[in-house]
Amino acid sequence: MNSNFRVRNFVLISVTLYLLLSFAASWVGFPWLKRVNLIANVVHTTDSSGVDIVAANGDTSAPLQIEKIASKNLELYKLPKFITNFNSDTSRPALFSFAQKLHDLKSGKKRKIRIGYFGDSMIEGDLITQMLRRLMQGEFGGNGVGFVPISSPNPGARATIIHTFSNGWEDENFKVNTTKDNLYLSGHTFRGADDWVRVKDQTVKDSNAIIEKSLLCGRADHSVEINVDGRSVTINAPDVFNRIPLVNDHATAIKVAIADESFPVYGLTFESGSGIFVDNFSFRGITGVEYNKIDSNFLKTIAANNPYDLIVFQYGVNLMFRPNDKNFNWYAKIVLPAIHKLKNAFPNADFLMTSTADRAFNYGGEYKSAVGIDTLIKVQAELAYQTGAGFYNHFETMGGHDAIVRWASATPSLANKDYVHPNARGADILAGYLFEAIMNDYKKLNKKK
Repeated sequence: MNSNFRVRNFVLISVTLYLLLSFAASWVGFPWLKRVNLIANVVHTTDSSGVDIVAANGDTSAPLQIEKIASKNLELYKLPKFITNFNSDTSRPALFSFAQKLHDLKSGKKRKIRIGYFGDSMIEGDLITQMLRRLMQGEFGGNGVGFVPISSPNPGARATIIHTFSNGWEDENFKVNTTKDNLYLSGHTFRGADDWVRVKDQTVKDSNAIIEKSLLCGRADHSVEINVDGRSVTINAPDVFNRIPLVNDHATAIKVAIADESFPVYGLTFESGSGIFVDNFSFRGITGVEYNKIDSNFLKTIAANNPYDLIVFQYGVNLMFRPNDKNFNWYAKIVLPAIHKLKNAFPNADFLMTSTADRAFNYGGEYKSAVGIDTLIKVQAELAYQTGAGFYNHFETMGGHDAIVRWASATPSLANKDYVHPNARGADILAGYLFEAIMNDYKKLNKKK
């Protein structure tokens, strides 16, 4: 009997130790336990945004396999202030379709061109996008701040609008409703049970501009009565995504109240009848993988009713949440479907991936760029190469290694002392560099013509 107890205890202790080692291997990454990890197929590591880190076939270490094309040059991703589609012939625009649309607008054709700028806290508060919008509208025309979500965790941080709202809005989003597949491009869906939002657009400088204020919303199975600037308005929203013009006049502010909690709403837009518009889709703490969750047909309905001509995809700093990480192949494999999904949903839009900007950690008492940043940027470039997207290198453009440290120490400072986020001055500089790169790409079209 005692012998049986000893065998049982030995087995229990052995299995417990094996489990503990397997958990440690999954977290720390012991290579010698990779093939015998007891929980490799049932436990997922998560990054700082809570996204599952799972690669194809459970292999998180293998690099993404990319097809090398003779006419393309991957090494072009290293160039600063330069947009590339990796074509060895750099005399043609990398964003050819977008450049043609800019040419039409510049030539006097009345049309709307929309840029959807997707990112994390690097663009929160309209950073980067506010200056890019100002420069693009100054060059090609247009008035209006574009998309504004119903509510925001920090509305006062955005200088381009005055944003007030009631506190009762239900906010379904990437973080708290992870199973929802009809979240909007902003990562949010809002519902109001007797709630209101007021937005004043601070970007419109032309007092004669006519600004269309529209509601972006989901489907309602019945007519919905809303209140617009104190008057009752009945609207119909038959599609899974609807763009409903509410007011078209000189006013730059609108207040909307909704008392139907079954009615999903996403935000308001401010656009003139023609010109270029930059929509800011910032969501703190994400990596872009979250767009895997959104239903493809929903995205296609957005593209049909509110099309985009350029999608900018800027992520990266949240991937470097551990200072010594150097392998980001897992990210390539799980973000690849999200990129394909967005590209397929918006077939008429050019797609521009940007690298992460610089991020620093304290190594031995001194702040330096993350040791894995070069590896991550190459992975991001390979993703763009594989998917036929354009690529822009924020890291090299801002000065390469330790740039964020220099920016934070500058007078006046260009970055915060978290050594992650450029401040408003730094963000305006980054926007100016990106605008310069877009203009250089656009000018290649005129040279060809």
